[in-house]
Amino acid sequence: MSNLISLVLRENQLTGPIPQGIGDLINLETLQLDTNQFIGNLPQNICHGGSLRYFAASNNHLDGQIPKSFKNCTSIVRVQLRGNQLIGDISKDFGVYPNLEFIDLRHNRFYGRISSNWGQCQQLQTLLLGKNNITGSIPKEIGNCTTQLGELDLSSNHIVGTIPKEFGSLISLMKLWMNGNQVSGAIPFEFGFLTNLEYLDLSSNKLSKSIPSNFGDFVKLIELNLSHNDFSERIPTHLMHLSHISKLDISYNSLNGEIPMEIYKLESIVILNLSHNHLSGFIPKAFEQMHWLLYADISYNELQGPIPDSNAFINASVEALQGNKGLCGNVLGLQPCNVSMIYKHSSKRGHKVVFLLVFPLLGVVTVLLSIFGFFLFMQRRKTDLESKQSKTEGQVLSLSILHFNGRTLYDEIIKVTNGFDALY
Repeated sequence: MSNLISLVLRENQLTGPIPQGIGDLINLETLQLDTNQFIGNLPQNICHGGSLRYFAASNNHLDGQIPKSFKNCTSIVRVQLRGNQLIGDISKDFGVYPNLEFIDLRHNRFYGRISSNWGQCQQLQTLLLGKNNITGSIPKEIGNCTTQLGELDLSSNHIVGTIPKEFGSLISLMKLWMNGNQVSGAIPFEFGFLTNLEYLDLSSNKLSKSIPSNFGDFVKLIELNLSHNDFSERIPTHLMHLSHISKLDISYNSLNGEIPMEIYKLESIVILNLSHNHLSGFIPKAFEQMHWLLYADISYNELQGPIPDSNAFINASVEALQGNKGLCGNVLGLQPCNVSMIYKHSSKRGHKVVFLLVFPLLGVVTVLLSIFGFFLFMQRRKTDLESKQSKTEGQVLSLSILHFNGRTLYDEIIKVTNGFDALY
């Protein structure tokens, strides 16, 4: 069938090897063999004619290496090879594909380092390399995919090193999975430029230092997972600006300090996991404003005091609350709160409000007093004549105080101050 352009056999129960002769169809543009039970190797002459655009062989039992003819398949647009036992050096078996938009190589046995060639695929929108045996660090050249790349999956490999600051150039990125590797160090500031992110998973790595405050700029973020790392310091208050986030997991870190009172701003949150950190203090009553919150895990911290009057806490399991030093409330597994504990919680919250109100007011008063003192200073520099006149009138006022009643005294004050003139 030398004129065959499209062959679609997907989602059947076909078995055995893929006929090698399929690779000799020089006009073939679409070949879809996915979701069957094929075994053996891919056709060695695949893309021999230079016309292949769409190739899918996912979810089979294929093994062996990628055909050498595929490395120069510049016509290819979409590739799906997920869920096989394909093997080979990922840095050598794939080339530069100027028309490539989508490639899925997940759940195979590819090894080697991530090639810088992916940065030269200028039309690439989706690069999925998760669940392989990839090693080495992330090449900075991957930041060259600036215009199109929307999904990147590097999860469940053996990637080491730090996150390159060039990641900040991937401004179209919406989904990023890097979980299950050995990436270390601090997250670069430039990472915060990825403001189109909707899903971000950096869990189960060796990331450290603080959670960058500019993560709060990910206004489109729906899910964020930073668990099983070594983040320290406090939870950034700016992180509470993620108004669209529905799932937040920052468990199994070394975070300390109190839970931010501004947490109520996470108005779309459904699942929240803060467990296995060093968080302390009282749980903010702001949780009572989070009506969408269904599940909250605060176990194994240093929290104390009453739990909020929220369904996520009232209906929580013992496992989600255990491992703290002093929680109380009408929940199975907790002691009832005594009056002093409730008062202490309310008093502490009240003190914070007082501080927020009083200190700005003190600043305003200080400024006003300074201005008033300046005018007094200028007033004292009046002429000697005015000074003597003020002294005489002061003596008259003293005599008035000694010899007159209240009404007369008032009239005298009006007289000597010339109707409360600023001069006197």
